[in-house]
Amino acid sequence: MSDVFLQHMNLQNNLLLRAAKGEQVERTPVWVMRQAGRVLPEYRATRARAGSFITLVRTPELACEVTLQPVDILGVDAAIIFSDILVIPEAMGLPYEMDEGKGPRFPNTIKTKEDLARLSTTEIEGKLNYVAEALILTKQELNGRVPLIGFAGAPFTLFCYMIEGQGSKEFAKARRMMRENPELAHALLSAISDATIAYLKMQIASGADLIQLFDSWAGVLGPDSYREFSLPYINRILAAIPEVPRTVFAKGAWYAIEDFANSPCETIGLDWTIQPELARKWAGAKTLQGNLDPSVLYGDFASIKKATREMLQKFGTQKHIANLGHGVYPDISPDNLKCFIDTIKEYPNEK
Repeated sequence: MSDVFLQHMNLQNNLLLRAAKGEQVERTPVWVMRQAGRVLPEYRATRARAGSFITLVRTPELACEVTLQPVDILGVDAAIIFSDILVIPEAMGLPYEMDEGKGPRFPNTIKTKEDLARLSTTEIEGKLNYVAEALILTKQELNGRVPLIGFAGAPFTLFCYMIEGQGSKEFAKARRMMRENPELAHALLSAISDATIAYLKMQIASGADLIQLFDSWAGVLGPDSYREFSLPYINRILAAIPEVPRTVFAKGAWYAIEDFANSPCETIGLDWTIQPELARKWAGAKTLQGNLDPSVLYGDFASIKKATREMLQKFGTQKHIANLGHGVYPDISPDNLKCFIDTIKEYPNEK
């Protein structure tokens, strides 16, 4: 056993790590994507003090504060460090801006091999030291209560932003480059992968107990394109960080579940468009994470409890980490989110 692994297992609540590794658990662990964020009034107050989203991300004390809020307020079984997937492009030399109400925007994008040549994959740890500081501080403040999740964007998702310059329904510019200049596309994806490996290794050294890769725009690709332009880079990153459990969440790419069954990850995250029974069939021995439709949380407590229990029945009580099928929506009531979490924590474990 590695020192890192033993340290992670000496937590007061290690349900998440045990479930990720496929070990027996007393109940299903639960956390929520975007839990350290917009749904909580406490987050909005901290965000207002920061003055801007990017300042909040870059200030370790404030990032720590909002990371801890859902643990203290909602009672989730894990914290996830507050940051943004776009810190990697920025560290590579492609800064982003956050347009309030519109999302991220890149003033410059990658169009040519000369643009790519201006990027750098060196000194990533130094450029993103504020994330390491936030992790270290959060780990101290958690004091062993629950695991701390680190994360990064999957290379294809970051590639989309770096080519397109902003969010998009289709990412046509990014997909056009894949067709017209696949050599440049692969070179950029490879560079992103190198930077991401360095970044995640830094997160693990700073206290992250589990790592999640977010392939948020996976669903714009078909199966063949995904296997060429996303999966190999995800697998390269996963193979480089064996020290902690690894989760892959590829939104919209249900067809890749069988591929992830053979990937060096422990957990496959699921959105709400896949039936748990099918995911179990395709995922082999992997742990599954998800996958309640976030819109369920707009309902009353009775309907939230009913849908949550149905989800738990379909997944079973082992090799499952309860979560939503994507991030919690900002206008959902914190009380409704707490109802979802409490329903999972109260669900009987039927071995």
